[in-house]
Amino acid sequence: MSNYTPRGDARPAPPRRQAGSHSPNQINGLKNIPRRHPPTAGNARRSKPTTMSESPRIAVAIPCYKVHKHILDVIAAIGPEVERIYAVDDACPEGSGKLIASRCPDTRVQVLYHHSNQGVGAAMLTAYRAAVQDGIDIVVKIDGDGQMNPALLPAFVRPIAKGLADYTKGNRFHRPESLRTMPPVRLLGNAALSFITKLSCGYWGCMDPTNGYTAIHTRIIERLPLEKIENRYFFETDMLYHLNIIRAVVRDIPMDAIYEDEESNLKVLHALPEFFLKNISRFCKRYFYLYLVRDFNIGSLYSLLGCLLCLAGSIFGAIHWAKSILYQQVASSGTVMLAALPIILGVQFLIAFLHYDVSNTPKDPLSSDPY
Repeated sequence: MSNYTPRGDARPAPPRRQAGSHSPNQINGLKNIPRRHPPTAGNARRSKPTTMSESPRIAVAIPCYKVHKHILDVIAAIGPEVERIYAVDDACPEGSGKLIASRCPDTRVQVLYHHSNQGVGAAMLTAYRAAVQDGIDIVVKIDGDGQMNPALLPAFVRPIAKGLADYTKGNRFHRPESLRTMPPVRLLGNAALSFITKLSCGYWGCMDPTNGYTAIHTRIIERLPLEKIENRYFFETDMLYHLNIIRAVVRDIPMDAIYEDEESNLKVLHALPEFFLKNISRFCKRYFYLYLVRDFNIGSLYSLLGCLLCLAGSIFGAIHWAKSILYQQVASSGTVMLAALPIILGVQFLIAFLHYDVSNTPKDPLSSDPY
């Protein structure tokens, strides 16, 4: 459990800017419009949705576990457009949280502690809850190991601030040049996981699902069942599944892969079997809820007819194949056709279902809806 305790409206003062420096609202094309007043007690959330004419309140969440080599440099590189930085010490054996508290002069930083190691997902959920309580609009996740360039943060925030997306995530596969520094094992593992995740989460246009560089609107956080989301390495993929269930819009942001002397705690080859089983489970849940419970549409008919025809053809063919082996009788061409035709039609129906599922990707952002 985290020892985070909300402190009402008290927020540390933003760092002073030197003369001639740009204000947070002037960076990256944002209009220089005064910020809204902080939320009053008893009204932690704003009274109206963020619009194009308002400057969103941005926070960065950094899960901290064995990142003492890079964490101070990562925090120092975060720009002044960020109002709050949540550093979550997930029972780090290197004492990353104490290092930040003692050596980081940035007044925006708030260190949150876990008494036991709960995983990167649990650390992010702690930061998400803190951001919602503090009235933040957009939360950006940046790892503390130096693999994610904080200078890209505006690119992740911009689609959400403009009402074009609810959730953005990095994509290291967008440019071939960015893959040159990626280890071959990670490249193959991420490619395999990407296809499986497309099937389970329904975001067929997204790639690189395990990428941890993400941004989300807090209105979406409030709609998610946080207690049901995975706490460890399956967190990013499970987030996509739950986002699809609530029909949130997800957009990929191109980024380059950075690998130096850091070591990942995730072993891709060991994670593949676990991720495969969990993705199959999420696909079954998503299909049952979206195509049988919440709605019954043409995609539902395609999938049910496809499965029934394939099953019927396979059972019929297996029975007559067994009889031909047992009684040494050659099956007639008509019998073979009666077995093959339902399977062929069933496969066509399943392909039609996949085509419908691809076109059924959420397109209307939820974060602009106050309700």
